[in-house]
Amino acid sequence: MRILIVEDDPAMVASLTWGLQAEGYTVDVATNGEDGLWKAQETAHDVLLLDVMLPGMDGYQICRRLREGGIWTPILMLTAMDEDLDHAEGLDSGADGYLAKPFSYPVLLANLRALTRRGLPERPAQLTAAGLTLDPASRTVTRDGVPVELTSREVAVLEYLLRRRGHVVSKTELLEHCWDSAYDGGPAAVEVHIHRLRRKIDPPTGHAVIQTVRGEGYLVPDEHA
Repeated sequence: MRILIVEDDPAMVASLTWGLQAEGYTVDVATNGEDGLWKAQETAHDVLLLDVMLPGMDGYQICRRLREGGIWTPILMLTAMDEDLDHAEGLDSGADGYLAKPFSYPVLLANLRALTRRGLPERPAQLTAAGLTLDPASRTVTRDGVPVELTSREVAVLEYLLRRRGHVVSKTELLEHCWDSAYDGGPAAVEVHIHRLRRKIDPPTGHAVIQTVRGEGYLVPDEHA
């Protein structure tokens, strides 16, 4: 899962980045309003953590611009402004949630889980394919009811492929979505993780979840297509 943090406080950025990466999230950062808007428009994210008071363009403006442009990525506003009118303005701007600083880390994670399991068609409560089930909230995986132990990166790759079910996903797309922007490795990392995933999630005999489309990438077939 890829998260964009738009926050100008270096200490807050460092804390959030460290904590979220430890939970298995891929994190992008912008430290001013213009960069935050650009990154939100140019790269697909699963959630935006958006400060209100930012240099250049505030969080309310960013939120409005994204919604006006048809970008409906869930947005959680993070701010020290805790008056009722501030909450109302954030929600009226198109935000999905509002968390006042200082906040506890468990509460932040609970808000993220709530945003990712809401009943939007593209965000089902559980992702399934060929007897495999991934719960995005708990980040647990089962195959035919049997728990499968995966690393956080393997979960991220599998989750993205399941969310793009029925579409071929290139190695470049997987690198952009499941690895941090600072990662300087190449497509071989994707091949290694796909190989490990297949060994863990596919039974010795039976239907493979992830198919290779030669020269293009990987596909989790849509069984209902």
